[in-house]
Amino acid sequence: MVVAAACDGACSGNPGPGGWGCLLRFSDGSVQEFGGAEPNTTNNRMELTAALTLLEKLAVLPRDPNLTIRTDSKYLIDGFSKWINGWKRKGWRTASGSPVLNRDLWESLDAARVSGLPLTYVKGHSGDPDNDRCDAIAVAYSKGQKPQLAHGDYGGLMVSEPEPTPIAPSDVAPPALQQLLTRLELADRLAAGGYGLSLLELAQLVEQPLKTLEGRSEPWRWRDWQVQPSGDGRWRLAREASGSDVAGRDRDG
Repeated sequence: MVVAAACDGACSGNPGPGGWGCLLRFSDGSVQEFGGAEPNTTNNRMELTAALTLLEKLAVLPRDPNLTIRTDSKYLIDGFSKWINGWKRKGWRTASGSPVLNRDLWESLDAARVSGLPLTYVKGHSGDPDNDRCDAIAVAYSKGQKPQLAHGDYGGLMVSEPEPTPIAPSDVAPPALQQLLTRLELADRLAAGGYGLSLLELAQLVEQPLKTLEGRSEPWRWRDWQVQPSGDGRWRLAREASGSDVAGRDRDG
């Protein structure tokens, strides 16, 4: 079952080389990531492309009833939930009478709607792990890179994804190490900023099933951080002092 979904787009020059990235998280802890590039595009088109990819994937996957697609694009949210009906009534014209930009993608998004699946705004670069990961994928593609994407499965169901162009082994870290480094960097930022995490967000960061964490109520260790309850149903990370006893640490995640 899909328990989290996020997407993002990026562009150098706007218009210019662009990239998009999105991901799905499942209740068993697995993750699927997707991304792609366009040589001459805009940031908005990349945002729409990422969202369209998620809708097409989610149409055939079991979903948590509270699932939303998280995005930092208000253009995507407002267009998809507010403006599009007026555009269609006006023959794909804006209130000023000009043609709607990116009409091809808006029509595809409208046709791909999944009932009961809303879009939710998350502020970009605010320490949200999934938004930051999607941004990293999108930016990498916009720069002509081929990031390693997670391809975890759910119940044997794999969502097909084109094989990336091979890269010399010396050019990139192994996929598992790359993802771990991203999570550790995020953990440092979250700890430094004193950000509170919901239980779902914490599960996404430490990559553990939500049910495993629901039974915790006391502080516990995850790698180099102490995970502490904040009293409002949220959790915060505190970086452990260097030189602390590593032997007794909880090896979760």
